[in-house]
Amino acid sequence: MSYSFEYIDIILLAMIAGFIFLRLRGILGKKSGYEDEMASSFPHDFSKEPLQKNPKNMEFDDEAKNNFIKGAKIAYENIVVSFSSGNLSGVKQILSKKVYDQFENAIKDMKTNGQISQTTFIGINSAEIKKHENNKGFLEVTVDFASEIISCIKDKDDKIISGDPKKVKKVYDTWIFSKEISSNNPNWLLIGTES
Repeated sequence: MSYSFEYIDIILLAMIAGFIFLRLRGILGKKSGYEDEMASSFPHDFSKEPLQKNPKNMEFDDEAKNNFIKGAKIAYENIVVSFSSGNLSGVKQILSKKVYDQFENAIKDMKTNGQISQTTFIGINSAEIKKHENNKGFLEVTVDFASEIISCIKDKDDKIISGDPKKVKKVYDTWIFSKEISSNNPNWLLIGTES
């Protein structure tokens, strides 16, 4: 009898694993590799046709805006989580050199001071396009994010320096994404952040 229960447990676990795999595949896509997933999940084609027809006309329709926001949300969450974990390798390709250096220096400063960041990303409450413009051949889209996280920083003795590991905090960020209009490179880059 015990063997049959073990087989049932294995079958149930396999079904759960299969369900999780299918859900992840549906969210992330079919490519392999974390970096490829990030690049493919962030939309990049919405501006192609309107810009070819009229580069000065920076308007795009509601569907294009919705697609952009979906990708921006994915990028936002992945960047926040990667920064909090102290490892930017998975999102480096969507960060401008300036932003990457700023994030990397902040991570190094924390490590030098023996500080540990503990962050749980709860979710994004809202993401809205604040403005979009053509800036010297680059399309720049500014997005306002409102999210919720649980965050605290501890010292080397595990004492809390700031934040609260039990309290959900609302965070408001303004991020600027950029893409060279004439480039065949589909990737958008995060070029600026404000809190």
